[in-house]
Amino acid sequence: MVTSEDKEQCVSNATKHFSITHSRACFLVNCSRGKKYYKKRMPIKDKPIKEAIEKVMGSSRKGRKKIIKLVQKELPEAGCSKIRRIYESNGFALMQKQKKRKWNNPKNKATVPMYGNIEWAIDFMHDSLANGRTIRTLNIIDPYNRECKGIFIAHSIPSVRVIEFLEQAIEKYGQPKYIRSDNGPEFTSKQFQLWMHYKKIDWQKIEKGKPQQNCFIERFNRTMREEFLDANLFFSVEHVNEMAAYYREEYNYIRPHESLGQLTPIEYVA
Repeated sequence: MVTSEDKEQCVSNATKHFSITHSRACFLVNCSRGKKYYKKRMPIKDKPIKEAIEKVMGSSRKGRKKIIKLVQKELPEAGCSKIRRIYESNGFALMQKQKKRKWNNPKNKATVPMYGNIEWAIDFMHDSLANGRTIRTLNIIDPYNRECKGIFIAHSIPSVRVIEFLEQAIEKYGQPKYIRSDNGPEFTSKQFQLWMHYKKIDWQKIEKGKPQQNCFIERFNRTMREEFLDANLFFSVEHVNEMAAYYREEYNYIRPHESLGQLTPIEYVA
């Protein structure tokens, strides 16, 4: 769609670069010749409101809603839409903070490691207590034999707590070479990235919006949701952690896995 301003620009370029008259250029682009001589009266009509906006704004930063109310105190007859139009067209609007663009990660398909403790898959889940207060769980899975390395539960799990929980799991099971996770703020934080750098652990980050690239932990999350979180009522964080310890033991030592030939994770390793 060609706007009136686009046509005026075409006429100006045609008369500047080609030896044709203004009326001929207007005929070729179907533009009115009167536009060249017409002077907009809108700036003259808008002048009182523009001056009122400048007066109430001063040297401070005020948003559109505050400006409208302050101008209407000075000029009660001015409408909201007119003040808003002048406020935006004259560049008084506050600058919008641009969102930081996050570049997508390359494709990173999930594969089964050849040995245990090569890679850990980690992810979060959410639930709530009987009193309605929310809780988060940090789950850790070894894709080699689907063994659950840890279920850590708290009301809030920032990156500092994630590092603390992973240190506990490393102390018990040893350090993995890779950690696979999504692009959550806990994993992209400087603290977590520095911790992995010092530990010499590679971060296997998945693509945005591709949870199937972390399929092993996603499958565990579904099982845990159905068999543990949705099947029980919890009254405190301590209560959840106590029951989660029993569930992890059952998952690793008793519950058979179809993907492991109906063996438990511990039996599969043996």
